[in-house]
Amino acid sequence: MLIDGQKTTAIWPDLAGNGVFILDQTVLPHRVAPVLLRNLGDSARAIADMLVRGAPLIGVTAAYGVALAMREDASDAFLAKASAVLRATRPTAVNLQWALARMQEFLAPLPPAERAEAAFAKAEEMAAADIECNRSIGLHGLELIRAFQQKRPGPVRILTHCNAGWLATVDWGTATAPIYQAQAAGIELHVFVDETRPRNQGASLTAFELGQQGVPHTLIVDNAGGHLMQHGEIDLVIVGADRIAANGDVCNKIGTYLKALAAFDNKIPFYVAAPVSTFDAALAEGRLIPIEERSAREVTHMSGLTASGDVTEVLIAPPTTPARNPAFDVTPARLVSGIITEKGVFAANGAALAGLI
Repeated sequence: MLIDGQKTTAIWPDLAGNGVFILDQTVLPHRVAPVLLRNLGDSARAIADMLVRGAPLIGVTAAYGVALAMREDASDAFLAKASAVLRATRPTAVNLQWALARMQEFLAPLPPAERAEAAFAKAEEMAAADIECNRSIGLHGLELIRAFQQKRPGPVRILTHCNAGWLATVDWGTATAPIYQAQAAGIELHVFVDETRPRNQGASLTAFELGQQGVPHTLIVDNAGGHLMQHGEIDLVIVGADRIAANGDVCNKIGTYLKALAAFDNKIPFYVAAPVSTFDAALAEGRLIPIEERSAREVTHMSGLTASGDVTEVLIAPPTTPARNPAFDVTPARLVSGIITEKGVFAANGAALAGLI
């Protein structure tokens, strides 16, 4: 997608061969700051500290992390260590485990001398596949949006939560891919963007990329979505996912479950957009998905841009107040209207998903 009118992806190889560039998403939208990952440690920190985030992008970054590790040491022992280090960074997004399993399976039979070059080629292949996958998700989701064009005059009004945009993938995004495809098809749109506390990925990332792409949008606080639904201001909801259980239960950013409940109560379609790699056939239902608990500081503090142009963090709660910070919740399959994948739109139930995963 675009930044300042220039085609940009969320991760790309350094042409000088020194590593892989990412965009530091902890300083967006105030700064566009590419960061060079040179080795395994850089890659692990980028994922753990959320310089990169979003299930598909985490997976691709981990694949490049393995490739960078093979430059350091291509032995069997270090391949296993690299996978273990990267797997430990984030427990919830299954794409991380999926990407690491693919890299290990591909590299293990190769002689160590061939692994570094082969690993980079494989990681680049996975990045290109992610772009095409998300483009396809967008085309399938486009048909859902197109159906709303005929219902009433004016823009199709879409609510999204967190950032499942191109910044959460290599390009296109998952939940935003149908939006970008609809924009390209000339469909009038308006996107309502949840701020998504505590890290505000909606306010800082989704609003940023929609603005750069020229998509009309409005930022709202997390608790406003239900109110807008009650007053007929939302046509459909599209969110992403970090893991989908075999029965269609969906794990996504904290607060997604409440949006699904509000949509169900107001008879508004609630769609999940995710690649097949986000499905976890080994987990029968969503309650088995491990939910990451992040630092309480993300709840008690907030960062922003000061009048002097500095990005700073401020305390927003009494200094002795304890806080909990579950990063994800699970939306039961019964609340999901459908799951938009690169292979089509599927009902959120075990029978419909059995052949897919």
